[in-house]
Amino acid sequence: MPELLSAEFLVSLGAAGVRMATPLVLAALGEIVAERSGVMNLGLEGIMTVGAFAAYVGTLYSGSFTIGLLLAILAGACFGLLMSYMSITLRCNQVVSGLSIWLFGTGVVGFIFLGTFGAVTVPETIPTLSAIEIPLLSSIPIIGDIFFKHHILVYLSFVLVLVFWLFLFKTTYGLRITSVGENPHAADTLGINVFRIRYLCVVFGSMMAAIAGATLTFELGFFREYMVAGRGWMTIAIVIFGNWAPLRALGGALLFGLADGLQMRIGALGYFVMEYQILRTLPYLVTIAALILISRRAGGPAALGVPFERGQK
Repeated sequence: MPELLSAEFLVSLGAAGVRMATPLVLAALGEIVAERSGVMNLGLEGIMTVGAFAAYVGTLYSGSFTIGLLLAILAGACFGLLMSYMSITLRCNQVVSGLSIWLFGTGVVGFIFLGTFGAVTVPETIPTLSAIEIPLLSSIPIIGDIFFKHHILVYLSFVLVLVFWLFLFKTTYGLRITSVGENPHAADTLGINVFRIRYLCVVFGSMMAAIAGATLTFELGFFREYMVAGRGWMTIAIVIFGNWAPLRALGGALLFGLADGLQMRIGALGYFVMEYQILRTLPYLVTIAALILISRRAGGPAALGVPFERGQK
């Protein structure tokens, strides 16, 4: 298999890994914020699907990426409010609430898509985001081709990793979020509004998940009902793998992005044709292996998944 060892293949794989890691990075950053406040949102798969569909509809009918992205963000905020109301106000079990959001999001998108476009084999396409080559940096051999020839959302995701790291660990607001997720009762006695912080974090995390879904639509130029393909669940794994820290989560997203790109490129080269469906499981196998490896040392926020009620411990 000489093609697998060629420089051209490895550079192409690296660039694909970076691109495919982008929606995972965006969703993981939002989920880190939500979980560090004490709320685990297992509805990411459904919210990403909603964001992908909203971006598709908004862009298709307006002809504007901006309108599509704003519609995706609005849809994500609505689902974030619903998740917040169930898990924070009603104090429902967060696992049940998240699974409800997942089922509702994927179900309502499937219903609306079928009712609007019918059972189409080839959906109507929208323009895709164009690659932007960073001057000078894109000319660097190998590195330039892998990291500096992508669309704007790829660059934005990498910048946001640093921004989120600074926000969570170097600002008062980030420390307040952490305190709410570690000991909400102690934070409450210090005058921190636990309910407001958790609401804001969950809604923000859902908006980031919707942007991640929109990224898939903008890259592919169309929408399919199951195009998210488990990336919401991968995001949960990445957050755990990254120990609830942005920089480590970036490493996890790149790992899963490379696994995803590898299975696509090996299939394109014609290897393992009879085992193509098995090959497609590679990203999910990597996810499972990563969770097994870090399961013993993973330690999330102390109050993660625990509903808060003032006056009770």
